[in-house]
Amino acid sequence: MKVFRAAFLIIGVFTATGVFAQSSSELKRRREKLTEELEQLNREYQETASNKKVSLKQLNILKAQINLREEKIVNINSEVRNLDHQISESNNTVHSLQSQLDQLKKDYAGMVLFAYRNQSAYNKLMFIFASKDFNQAYRRLKYLQQFGTYRERQAGYIQGTQKELHVKIVELDKDKKQKNNLLNEQQKEKENLGKEKNNQVKVIGNLSKHQGELKQQQRDIQRKIQKTNREINIAVRREIEEARREAEEKAKAEARAAAAKAKAENREVVAPTKKAITKTSTTSEVLNATPEAAKLSNDFLGNRGRLPWPVANGQLVHGFGTYTDSEGIRNDNSGYEIRTGNGAAVRAVFDGEITKVVDVSGTYLVIIRHGEYFTAYSNLRSVSVSKGQKVSTKQSIGSVATDPSSGDTTVIFALYKGTNVVDPKQWLAPN
Repeated sequence: MKVFRAAFLIIGVFTATGVFAQSSSELKRRREKLTEELEQLNREYQETASNKKVSLKQLNILKAQINLREEKIVNINSEVRNLDHQISESNNTVHSLQSQLDQLKKDYAGMVLFAYRNQSAYNKLMFIFASKDFNQAYRRLKYLQQFGTYRERQAGYIQGTQKELHVKIVELDKDKKQKNNLLNEQQKEKENLGKEKNNQVKVIGNLSKHQGELKQQQRDIQRKIQKTNREINIAVRREIEEARREAEEKAKAEARAAAAKAKAENREVVAPTKKAITKTSTTSEVLNATPEAAKLSNDFLGNRGRLPWPVANGQLVHGFGTYTDSEGIRNDNSGYEIRTGNGAAVRAVFDGEITKVVDVSGTYLVIIRHGEYFTAYSNLRSVSVSKGQKVSTKQSIGSVATDPSSGDTTVIFALYKGTNVVDPKQWLAPN
């Protein structure tokens, strides 16, 4: 039973270790990705810092660096907590294995002493011949045989336990070294975070001298966003009305054809089984009026949470909803503002049809219809698609533009269900 308890203990430890390893590997991957993004931002900041003129881009890069740095510190804290738990579990396992090993050795020593006292063949024979009858003699003979086998098994258990104990001690030392390295890395990140916050204060101070110019830039950006949103709303409503008109005309044409056929066959007109599209039909009914549109809507809905990002590599600057920046300016974001590399390709997140390509204040807006869903991609420097063109998932539709005043390279992605804007977070795959 002691051996079985030791075996169950080891199995339980390995199971817990498997769960820990999965969580730890995910945290490690996220930390490595954050490190890569921070290095990229640092290179961009060094490029802007070489310019004597302080720009809004410097401030935006510092904001992004601070946010990523804080996230990385939180990530490291989670890794350290996991390691603390693992170290505690390993310590408990080492103590338990050591206790089991001591008990196994004690039991084995007793067997060795018994075997030593009965090592001669004469003593064994006397032990058997002293039996009261044949059955007892047979049982004593089997006992001696099983005793030898049990001794060999116990020796194997001792060796196995010693090996497991050595493995756990090595793992414990490795975890302690890893924790120490993480704590050192965390300390460096905190120091870098302090420097970046100091630089942010300096940059804001320098930019405050050009407050009027900056506010004008912000107003221009807001006007462009509002104009883009108007264009999207107009395009979606026009698409809905066009779909409604086509469905109504198709329904009327089918009704006329059915009436003519019934008249020719001298019978009554049979009422259509499918509900006709009218002016009172809902937006969803209108946009899903055709089998192709209904299938595309279902396919799009079926990929909720798994849609690719509109750029291959990018960092989220602002998510969906209202936010206030460090200058105290309130902004309403109807989608995702994603920072990416200069000239990066912008791609469709799902199969669909281009419904609009329009120039908005010097950059392009592309809208794609996916049944009753629409996706919008704005702030494109160039486009490689045209209205009415079919596109597939991850197909390039153009390249992202860089703002000349701020130096930011961002694409704004928005998602609509009919005329209702929805949060992309629930639809895009984790970045």
